[in-house]
Amino acid sequence: MKNFKRFFAALALICAIALPSSAQFRLGVRAGLAVNSLHASEKTFDSSNRTGFTGGLTCEFTVPVIGLGFDASVLYARRAIEYTVGETHEAKNNDYINIPVNLKYKFGLPVVGKIITPFLTTGPDFSFLVTGRNLNGALRQKKFDTAWTVGAGVQLLSHLQIAANYGFGLNNQVSGKDALYSSKNRCWTVTASYYF
Repeated sequence: MKNFKRFFAALALICAIALPSSAQFRLGVRAGLAVNSLHASEKTFDSSNRTGFTGGLTCEFTVPVIGLGFDASVLYARRAIEYTVGETHEAKNNDYINIPVNLKYKFGLPVVGKIITPFLTTGPDFSFLVTGRNLNGALRQKKFDTAWTVGAGVQLLSHLQIAANYGFGLNNQVSGKDALYSSKNRCWTVTASYYF
């Protein structure tokens, strides 16, 4: 029994040393489109879907044998929103620095794995407001937003990744005396990333 335990302890140690040495770390660039809307719990505030864009730098860490890893990015993002508060109707843009961090699982496909590899992602997205205007005099846009994203994509020829994800806003995006209801961002994002 002792030899059995020693064998598995040695095997675990070898794996702990060998896997990081074979892991892949890559840097890349990412760009894409985002369809954003602000969901409110009250009918007095209505928001329509609007298209914005995003782009910046990304990195990826993957353990090849098991296909598990993560990616993280620093992105500039413009979120466009069209909203109605009472009789006021307006479209506006907000600029953010986004920092998404995702757990990523790549499915190893036999034979075609070097050509096409599907993957799933999930993780938090932290957004810091850089420029933007308040929704109106009584509603103020918050400076920080957090979302949880889920997504899927495909890697082509080991370098190009096409992905789509959906972000569920976790905190309210407006404050002020009229902000008596929940208002959370929801966002579809489609991106292309190229890893060097």
